[in-house]
Amino acid sequence: MTSSASTSPVPTPLNERRAARFWPEGWWRLVDMKIGIIPLPLYVIVAILLVVLVQEGEVKPDGPTMIAVLVMGGFTCAEIGKRIPILRNIGAGAIFATFIPSALVYYKLVPPQMEKAIFDFTKFTNFLYIYIATIIVGSILGMDRDVLIKGFLKIFAPLAVGSVAAAIVGTLVGTALGLGPYKTFFFIVVPIMAGGVGEGAIPLSIGYAAILGQQQGVVFAQVLPPVMLGSLTAIIFAGTLNYVGKRYPHLTGEGRLQPGAEGMESSDAQARSEAARGQIDAATIGAAGLTAITLYLLGVVAHHLVGLPAPVAMLFLAVFAKLGSAVSPHLQAGGFVVYKFVQVSMTYPLLFAIGVALTPWNELMAAFTLVNLITIVSTVSTLMVTGFFVGRALGMYPIETAIVNACHSGQGGTGDVAILTAANRMALMPFAQIATRIGGALTVTGTIIAMKWIGA
Repeated sequence: MTSSASTSPVPTPLNERRAARFWPEGWWRLVDMKIGIIPLPLYVIVAILLVVLVQEGEVKPDGPTMIAVLVMGGFTCAEIGKRIPILRNIGAGAIFATFIPSALVYYKLVPPQMEKAIFDFTKFTNFLYIYIATIIVGSILGMDRDVLIKGFLKIFAPLAVGSVAAAIVGTLVGTALGLGPYKTFFFIVVPIMAGGVGEGAIPLSIGYAAILGQQQGVVFAQVLPPVMLGSLTAIIFAGTLNYVGKRYPHLTGEGRLQPGAEGMESSDAQARSEAARGQIDAATIGAAGLTAITLYLLGVVAHHLVGLPAPVAMLFLAVFAKLGSAVSPHLQAGGFVVYKFVQVSMTYPLLFAIGVALTPWNELMAAFTLVNLITIVSTVSTLMVTGFFVGRALGMYPIETAIVNACHSGQGGTGDVAILTAANRMALMPFAQIATRIGGALTVTGTIIAMKWIGA
């Protein structure tokens, strides 16, 4: 015969002492507390070390020092943004990680030696291109091949028609407000649909700078605000469509793109993908990283041959490799792991470096005007409304196609998550990724070719 008291765990004095003592259990709890990816004790230690290095004049543009500086700066700024109500839901982490360091440099709040070290490191190590290579290649290789193919077939029409309509309406509105067609199209309308920051604004600014003979930072400061404001507009409109769907259920599939389609990815393909990702070893991850670098170098060669920016050429090469089954499923899964690692650990440090070295604060603030805002809202609303009606004409649920089109004006992957969360349509994520990555790549590529053809 047993009693209920004997079956429930009773803390022993030894267990109580272990739970109450600081070392090592209490210390482990502190270590598990993080700011971004930085354990709290390491955060304090690195902060003190950086103060000492600044005082001793030992802040140098070498790898270890810059990793500490950029990781500390990037995740500190991002953490501030993520803790602000409302703003934290619209990508404030990325906004703060870019804008705060730019403002700190402008107002002389960054030690000059640290500013110079960050500038030299960013310029001479091609840190930017490593990020672009791994993000683009890893994300494309990590997508399911069937989803990529069927997504093109299902969403291409509303996405293409919506993009053209948005470009026309946005340009006309900006021109009518006095911005001029050239500035409106290339520096407001196109950045909105370029695919976010890492996959859109950065390669777009690289291409623009090369054609116009300007510094990339100056161009980046001009194209970044429309990316951020376009994503915010899309989030608000997507939330509105969720409300419309509740009022008019016949307009929505509650996450299904068309009647009778429960999902575009087959269960077998999904199972194979998950199984492959569960068997990734360090060698496969390393090989996937080298694959990204190789495709980037092929993009560099393509740039010299045809003049297409290397990141954009690399994206198309990755898509062709994916669709042509040139990369094994195991290596593709490794590429997805590399993508996730870079996305989690390098995005905010990269944005911090861009904010310090490549984003003039005065140029950035000059872009925030009422005229620009009206043009951005007109562009995003046209993109979504066109998607709504084209999708409906093709037998798809109009609210779903409008939301996928909204992701074309989002802030990359972060924007996709925010938009689909606001719309309560997270099941559309595969199509959102296609709209963001492929739609953004086509936008960036076509625009740079057009600018080069038109000339500065």
